[in-house]
Amino acid sequence: MFVLFEEDGAFKTGSLLADNDASLQVETVSGKRAKIKAANVLLRFREPAASALLDAAESLAEGVEAEFLWECAGDGEFSFLDFARDYYGHEASPVEATALLLALHAAPVYFHRKGKGRFRKAPADILAAALAGLEKKRQQALAIERMVETLKAGELPPEFPPLLRELLYQPDRNKPETKALEAACADLGLAAVHLLARCGAIRSAHDYHFQRFLNEYFPRGTGFPDAAVPEPSATLPRAEVRAFSIDDAATTEIDDAFSVQALPGIGWRVGIHIAAPGLGIVPGAPLDAVARERLSTVYMPGNKITMLPDAVVERYTLSAGRDCPAVSLYLTVTPELEIAGHESRLEIVPVVANLRHHEIEPLFNDETLAAGLPDGFAFRDELLLLWQLACACEGRRGKPSAVQGVNDYNFAIDGDLADAEHCRVDISERKRGSPLDKLVAELMIVANSTWGGLLAEKGIAAIYRAQTAGKVRMTTSPLPHEGLGVAQYAWSSSPLRRYVDLVNQWQLIAHLQDLTPHFGGKGKTSNDALFAAMRDFDLTYAAYAEFQRGMERYWCLRWLRQQGLAEIDATVRRENLVKLDYLPLVQRVPSLPELPPGQRVRLAVGGMDELTLEFDCRYLATLGAAEAVADDEAAGD
Repeated sequence: MFVLFEEDGAFKTGSLLADNDASLQVETVSGKRAKIKAANVLLRFREPAASALLDAAESLAEGVEAEFLWECAGDGEFSFLDFARDYYGHEASPVEATALLLALHAAPVYFHRKGKGRFRKAPADILAAALAGLEKKRQQALAIERMVETLKAGELPPEFPPLLRELLYQPDRNKPETKALEAACADLGLAAVHLLARCGAIRSAHDYHFQRFLNEYFPRGTGFPDAAVPEPSATLPRAEVRAFSIDDAATTEIDDAFSVQALPGIGWRVGIHIAAPGLGIVPGAPLDAVARERLSTVYMPGNKITMLPDAVVERYTLSAGRDCPAVSLYLTVTPELEIAGHESRLEIVPVVANLRHHEIEPLFNDETLAAGLPDGFAFRDELLLLWQLACACEGRRGKPSAVQGVNDYNFAIDGDLADAEHCRVDISERKRGSPLDKLVAELMIVANSTWGGLLAEKGIAAIYRAQTAGKVRMTTSPLPHEGLGVAQYAWSSSPLRRYVDLVNQWQLIAHLQDLTPHFGGKGKTSNDALFAAMRDFDLTYAAYAEFQRGMERYWCLRWLRQQGLAEIDATVRRENLVKLDYLPLVQRVPSLPELPPGQRVRLAVGGMDELTLEFDCRYLATLGAAEAVADDEAAGD
């Protein structure tokens, strides 16, 4: 005697060894002995042999149509043995009964299982819906197959253009287009971005990186909502100064300017004037929401995304030839260059000049200072005094305001970024720590540390930049900044381009106008909004900086390709990390032998991928002796 039984969802046969009513001892076709429940037995038979039943039944079941079975079946629950008798018109043989069982089991859309060997046909409406779903899946599978072949042929399927942004940056793996792209990539051994680029879906590598950033941080685009340009909320006195700024040629958000007035018998009155959008934009206003969302201006070679609308920047930037609202810090400076006192004011400042680095540095640099400044250039005496004051302040702090040996790089992009592939890039080096750098950096340190101390002294909440135990972080506590050598440091000098500075400016304005600070202090204790702004700024500012580094790396690779260099020299930083000459490009070189930091080496320029920003180079030779290496990470704050 043989039995057909179900075990773990599969049909099996075996020889009956013992029948104990509730359970049976059987020997399966494989020779394994097993104890099975009687309820799992579907059929007992004497022929054919146990090893032949399922093969014969499967062959017979292939000719059974599920649709015809559904038409034949009644509406109630039934046993496959009863149905086999009706279907065949006679007492079904073991092979026939098993064939029908297999056919019913293989058609779950038509028949729902109700127990071991028992079924019920699906209701007509449910069957129709299920068949429609199966047909949809079949058509989808055919569409995926077609899209895969189209992609492999180097063309873009017609379904792809509306979904390109999603496929590139946020693919939905449940969509057939994503499934087709993944299948084609697997077949070709390509990354999705490379396959889509091959199919003409990516305008340029520059556009790919830029759009990826916009997709994450500016999903609604970079445009600004309509908002009126606010005027200063108070009538301000006009300062009797001649203020001037010092910036590079591309700067439009001019946040800071300086002035110098002689104080007979005392020394000088040095003014540090900071643009004051906080006098027009108020917390909770629509423009506050815009700045709060963006948190900072985004910089990249050849382009930027400002924190504030152009019209607002234009109204509050410290442009030459205009009277500008400002928060001013006046320092009383003795002939010995000691700061004898300070005073903060809200006022209108006449800005008479915007000095640009490329115009002033040929006249005002280390060499001309050593030899004696030439006569006849604008603000010669003021610049000299401010530089001397900066050197004195730097000495008192005991920390450099700029790291020597570190270079700044300027990227000049010639052409339309919409057609970046045909743009030309020129990258120029400028040593950081020039007299102009020191002048500006040191006076900004004075302003940020002085105003941070003032807010702390008055118990007004603020956001500080602190460095303790070597770690730099944002905090609402006035902690020291050890790297700068100051007791506290509150970013306040760039309110047109950093939200933290705008927040601190609001707090400072409230103090100077004797108003209740919006973010806590003078009896107001809730700082939740301040904490949230600090946290979001910290994360976003870091992400913007990472994007800027990525775009600079892209243009560095473009420069290498543009120059057609086969070799380039570099300086070892640590282990197999090198800094390439002419470029702000730090690169890992696996083939580099063990060399000390500062060692000069020559590298062979290898392949580069502008879509992934990967670059290969190979060690060729060691050049000269090791030099001192500056740490970029410590360069200013």
